Amino acid sequence: MKFQKFFLTGVAGFIGSNLLEVLLEAGHEVIGIDNFSTGSQTNLDHVKDKVGKKWKNFKFFEMDLALLKEDVLNDNSLGVTCCIHLAALGSVPRSIDNPINTNNANIQGFLNILDFARRQKLDKFIFASSSSVYGDNSNLPKIENEIGSPLSPYALTKRVDEMYAEVFDKVYNYPTIGLRFFNVFGPRQNPDGDYAAVIPRWLKAMKENTEINIFGDGETTRDFCYIQNAIEAIMLAVRTELKTHEIFNVAVGAQTSLNTIADTIKKELSIYGIKYSKEFNYVDFRAGDVRASEADITKAKITLGYDPKIRCLDGIKEYVKDNMLRN
Repeated sequence: MKFQKFFLTGVAGFIGSNLLEVLLEAGHEVIGIDNFSTGSQTNLDHVKDKVGKKWKNFKFFEMDLALLKEDVLNDNSLGVTCCIHLAALGSVPRSIDNPINTNNANIQGFLNILDFARRQKLDKFIFASSSSVYGDNSNLPKIENEIGSPLSPYALTKRVDEMYAEVFDKVYNYPTIGLRFFNVFGPRQNPDGDYAAVIPRWLKAMKENTEINIFGDGETTRDFCYIQNAIEAIMLAVRTELKTHEIFNVAVGAQTSLNTIADTIKKELSIYGIKYSKEFNYVDFRAGDVRASEADITKAKITLGYDPKIRCLDGIKEYVKDNMLRN
């Protein structure tokens, strides 16, 4: 792939910073945008340390997409060919606690950057959607054209984003690619706060030998997807010659229970001499959660050539190893 110039929103976040590292290492230029609502300067500092001199190809703007400063982006849009939109307020519980903030970030922010990309005539607009759009549809595995009713404000915002993208294709002839991520995890994922994802939160708790909560009986399943698989899907979307609006599941295509995740983290930490001595604490299910999730990734395989290399438990091993070496 020839060198390109990208707009990358959510650049200081978990997925965004990992993608930034890949893009810079490959020689691309990146205009990064983040408001630090969930991302961190630490993530950007890690990337800077990893890429060395290639950091000069990165320019950062602290900006809230719900209050998009178009003049700033206009001044830096020369040569930009692709926008990868990852910025969002994630977390189902967060959206239930504060639906207004979630709406502003995930719908207004999405529409602002999508319309900007359209008017700038960027060649591609790739955006992060979520498996939460499947809602109350209990069929497994999840197939792109079979969704249900949303079970949380967060899920609703992601579904609205997909609908806006579809409308922009129909009305403005501006096609986009949406990637429905299923429970992505890996290095640089924030373990702290009330809305932290389960894997980094449990890893930190077990290292500190503090109690962890498992919602329900622990047999709830998710299609956990290691970060390298997600990055592969994004880069394949960048390279594809598709000229139509499409949505793709991004996952491994297999279920893993919360109990298995907790047991695996505990086992992997023991390799590094860390013994977790507490019992797992089982608590009530959370509002908005689904019992089981598994993606059908056939469409991404056939259309994009997506082939997830790292299975869930292998990803846990890599994540624990990276965390121990980093800390």
